[in-house]
This record gives sequence, structure tokens and C-alpha cells, in this order.
Amino acid sequence: MVPEARKLQEITFDEMLEMASLGAQVMQARSIEVAKRFNIPLHVRSSYSKEEGTMIVKSVRKIEDVAVTGITSNKNEAKITICAVPDQPGVSAQLFTAIGKAGVNVDVIVQNVSHTKKTDISFTVPKTDLAKGLKVTAEVAKRLGAGDVIHSGEIARVSIVGSGMRSHQGIAGKMFEALAAAKINIEMIATSEISISCIIALDKVDVAVRTLHKAFGLDKK
Repeated sequence: MVPEARKLQEITFDEMLEMASLGAQVMQARSIEVAKRFNIPLHVRSSYSKEEGTMIVKSVRKIEDVAVTGITSNKNEAKITICAVPDQPGVSAQLFTAIGKAGVNVDVIVQNVSHTKKTDISFTVPKTDLAKGLKVTAEVAKRLGAGDVIHSGEIARVSIVGSGMRSHQGIAGKMFEALAAAKINIEMIATSEISISCIIALDKVDVAVRTLHKAFGLDKK
């Protein structure tokens, strides 16, 4: 996807865990959790080469100089929106309790600000859970007296990850500016202490990854 991508010499446990949860198919998350708990450095390398790989460690040198360590993407995303939901206490609890009991994993959640005592709630689920999520959401919508339930499987998530984001300002703005310059519309946004994720159109995700990779200078590190 990114011809200029370069191998990382070091990465932190936190960064690797975040990348694994955001779509990077590199490490099984449980192995990182155990290594982090007992502070066991991991060396990830090829079985077919004697070349040095990447060290996964507690902290890396000069972390203050690097805001973003890597870019991830996940194309296994779908979005469900329940429209015209009564804006009152307990509505979200009813919806997501039912979703959880159905065994559907919810990722990003966005609720619009209400000016009419009705609101829209959008959330993402794995594509494999879309049919199950739609069925439960439709049942809850009917019970609540809400409006239509709509969905889209043509979305994806693109994320930037880096422990250095804790001490750098303007990272979100830089990400959004880069995507805007590439004419990529952002549908939803989610953040953590060391990551920012955007839900975008599926057909834009490869361009988004390359754009962000260049914007944060990852081809030069």
C-alpha cells in the first residue's frame, strides 16, 4: 500500500497494542499484553532472514522527537445509524445493552447534538456483525419509537498512532488538513491518548494511508 514504508527499529508496547487493535495485522494482542505486564522486550523478525527486526519495548529513545510512529487501516468496518431517537436518559443504554447481549462488538460511537428532542446515533461494527447488529438495532428502534435504521458497508478506518502524541500539539489538525487536501471526507472521529482514528469512504482508504504516511514524514525516519 505504501512503497516508501520503512521498518521500525523500536516501538513501545502501548503503540503495538494500539496498532493491533486498529487493524495492523502484525502481532497478536495478547502476546503484547503479557510482554508489557512483565516488561519482556520482544524481537520481531523474519524466520527466513538473519536481518535484524523490530524491538517492542517499554519505551524508546528520543520519543519526544517523534509524534507519530505508524499508520494503520481497517477495511472490515460497517456503520449503522438509528435516526430520530428520542433524546432522553437511558436511550443509549437500551440500544448498546441490546447490541452487547447479541454479541456484537461496537467500536466508534457518535451521537448528534439534539435541537428538536430527537437525535441520530451512529456506530461502527465489524462487517461480519452487520446483519446481526442491524436486526437488534431495528428491534430497539421500534421499541423506542425512533425513525429509520440505515447502514453502510462502504467505510473504513484510518488511524495514526504514536506515544509521542502525548507531548505534541496540533497532531489532529495536521491529520485533518492532510486528508482535506486529498479531498477525503471524514465521517466519524475517535481518539485515545496515543491515537486518532477517522472513519472514511472505503475507496479512499489506500490514498488516505499514503497521504498520512507522507504528511507525518514516516518515509524519512
